[in-house]
Amino acid sequence: MAYDVSTIEKKWQKIWKHNPVAKTKNTHTGKKYYCLDMFPYPSGSGLHVGHWRGYVLSDVYTRIKWLEGYNILHPMGWDAFGLPAENDAIKKGIQPAEGTASNIAHFKEQLQDIAALYDWDKELNTTDPDYYKWTQWIFLQMFKAGLAYEANAPINWCPSCLTGLANEEVVDGKCERCGTEVIQRTIRQWILKITAYAEKLLTGLDKLEWPEKVKLMQRNWIGKSEGATINFTAQTNDGSLITLPVYTTCAETIFGVTFLVMAPELAVVNAITTPENRTAVDAYKTHINTMATRERITDKEKTGVFTGSYAINPINNEKVPVYLSSFVIADYGTGIVMGVPAHCERDFDFAHQFNLPIKQVIDSPEIKFNDNGQVTAAYTGDGALINSGNFDGMQAQSTGKHAIIEYLVTHHHATKQTNYKLRDWVFSRQRYWGEMWNCACSRRSTTCNIAIP
Repeated sequence: MAYDVSTIEKKWQKIWKHNPVAKTKNTHTGKKYYCLDMFPYPSGSGLHVGHWRGYVLSDVYTRIKWLEGYNILHPMGWDAFGLPAENDAIKKGIQPAEGTASNIAHFKEQLQDIAALYDWDKELNTTDPDYYKWTQWIFLQMFKAGLAYEANAPINWCPSCLTGLANEEVVDGKCERCGTEVIQRTIRQWILKITAYAEKLLTGLDKLEWPEKVKLMQRNWIGKSEGATINFTAQTNDGSLITLPVYTTCAETIFGVTFLVMAPELAVVNAITTPENRTAVDAYKTHINTMATRERITDKEKTGVFTGSYAINPINNEKVPVYLSSFVIADYGTGIVMGVPAHCERDFDFAHQFNLPIKQVIDSPEIKFNDNGQVTAAYTGDGALINSGNFDGMQAQSTGKHAIIEYLVTHHHATKQTNYKLRDWVFSRQRYWGEMWNCACSRRSTTCNIAIP
C-alpha cells in the first residue's frame, strides 16, 4: 500500500495536538529531564533548516529520555523583541506586535508540522507583558545593586534611521535597512556591569564538564591579565600637566618606549592636541567615526596622526611623541598604549609607518639586524634586559618585570593592577519595541514624538 504522506501526517498531527505526548506531568516523583533550546527570533521568513538543525538533536535526546520513562520538560518560546520587528512595522505601517504575532503563529505551525516534542503549555513569548514584567523587575534589582548604570559609550549609528545598530546590522559599513553610511556615535546608554563577575566566571570554568577547547575560548574571552598602570605625563595647551595612564603587562619593556598611542575618542585628546595639528587630528577623528570597533581591532593597516604633543616616560624622563590610531579602543585598558616597536609586532609596524625610533631592550640571539644595526623584526620572547639602566642583566619576564614595577610603584609612578578583556555589556540597541520601554505611538514614520525615559 502506498504511503499517503499528506493524509497520514495530518491525521497524527491532529491527534498529537489534542493529546500531546510531551505534556509535562505535574508530579514531584519519578525521574525528571529538562531540555532547554535557544528560543528563535520569529522573523517574517519563517522557520528554516538552520533552525531545525539546531533543535533536532535536543529533540531526539528528549525523545530518548521520554521513552526511558522520564517526566520531560521541553519548552519552546520566542525571543521576539528588537530592531527587526520595528523596521518591519515601519515598512508595513503596522504595530510591531501585529507582525510579531503573525510570525510566531507561522513558526509554531511549522514546528507542529515537524512534530517536535515540545510542551506548548510551557510556551514563552518575550513580548508578553506577563513575561517581560519580570525582566523589568530583574533590571530594577540590578539597578538597585549597582549592576546597571548609564554611561556615554560608542555605538553603530545610522543618521537616517536615527538608531543604534548591532554589528550584524551593518553591511559593508552601511545600514542594512536603508543603506546609509554608518558612523560611530557616543551616546548615553544602559550598561550591565558583568565585569563585576569576571573572576567568578573564570574560576567557575574549572567546575564545568566542558571540552577544554571551549573552556580555553571562554578564558581568552574573559582575558585576565596581571600588570601595572604606569603614569606618563604630558603638557596641555594651557600649560598644565596631566597624567596619561597606560596599562601594560610588559612593564619590562618600558625603557624601549619610543611613542604613545591613544584612542581618538578620548576626551583628553583635545587638551593635548597642538593648534598646528588640530585640523589633521579632527579629520582623523571623523574618519574613525565611520569604523566599527570590530573593524578597528582587526584592521591590519596601521593608520594614525600625531597630536603635536610629547609625553614623559617616568622611568627615564625621555620625551616620546603622542599619536592617535584606530587600533586603540577607548574602553580597552585605559585607551592609551605604550609603543615598544622592538618587542611588539603591532608597534613595529606602526613605527615603520611613521618613521619612529626602534629601541631594543631585550637581548636574544634570535633577534636579527640589518647592515645598519637596526632590528628587522619585533622580538617578543624572553631574554636579558639591555639599555635599561640599573635593570640591565635581569631576566626580562621574571625578575626584570617585577623589579621595574616595584620601582615605579615605590616612586608613585604606577599601581599594580589586574585587568580583564571582558567588557561591561551595552544593551541599548532597541528603540521602542523592547522590555525596557514600549512607547504608545504606532511608529509609522522614522520620527517619534513620544518621550522615552
